[in-house]
Amino acid sequence: MAQPVLEVDSISKQFESVRAVDKVSFEVQRGEILGYLGPNGAGKTTSIRMILGIFQPDAGEIRVHIGDYSGRLLMERTGYLPEERGLYADATVMDALTYFAELKGMRRDEARTRVAKWLGRFDLLEWQGKKIEKLSKGMQQKVQFIASVAHEPDLLVLDEPFSGLDPIHQDLLKDIIRELRDAGAAVMLSAHQMNQVEELCDRIFVIDHGRRVLYGNLDDIKAAHGEHIVRLRFDGATEGLAALPGVAELSIQGDRASMRLERGASPDAFVRSLPPTLTVREITVTRPPLHDIFVRTVGKENDETA
Repeated sequence: MAQPVLEVDSISKQFESVRAVDKVSFEVQRGEILGYLGPNGAGKTTSIRMILGIFQPDAGEIRVHIGDYSGRLLMERTGYLPEERGLYADATVMDALTYFAELKGMRRDEARTRVAKWLGRFDLLEWQGKKIEKLSKGMQQKVQFIASVAHEPDLLVLDEPFSGLDPIHQDLLKDIIRELRDAGAAVMLSAHQMNQVEELCDRIFVIDHGRRVLYGNLDDIKAAHGEHIVRLRFDGATEGLAALPGVAELSIQGDRASMRLERGASPDAFVRSLPPTLTVREITVTRPPLHDIFVRTVGKENDETA
């Protein structure tokens, strides 16, 4: 396996009596999106701040590997979109973005050209001379995102990137994040919208009470933590559905039915066993969504630590 861009090895951080992060380890590979998830107060922000060098870990080590370089974080090769905005409200959009790009080592002329390209991508060119305080919340979020990527970072850390964006621009942002991944960036994504994470991420890491509770390939985690869900839209009688082999739970509302299959039950065998009295109009077979796995896993951890 190729060397990861970011390697986090058993980091811990304590504030007075609170163990905010407890021996957390993970890595982010070049060309992948890692979802970094957890409930409020789980330790996400503390660990992100340690990765960025804002805090120093009490124990453990954080390493980056970019080209021939291995060692501590290279800020000029890192992009960070914070959950809370860090823009200069009285600066113009172009001046603020050019300044942030220069901080990352870009020449001013190159920075302005690159910023203009990104503003065009987000339909913000006509706002380049406006002060940031005049922008809507969604516009400010787009400007903050541009500040994190204009210098083409190798490591990109995104904390709640979809905040304040309408559905159209959420889709645009997802496309851009995929493009950055495909171009070779290592992306670490923290978000509460589980459906967005599920669409984007190759692997996930779930932290709770400062500890790792889930980590790995998303498909593997789904296979290990949930049974198949079958959803039908149908015509005809539904007698006998509950008695079909492999059905653990059945819910019927009007012309729609949802069934959770027993662990190990074959979806193919179940579909073939549907009664001839039923005319199937639509059918989907899926694993439980990441939302359900997250709630079940975090809820179990909280029950065990209560």
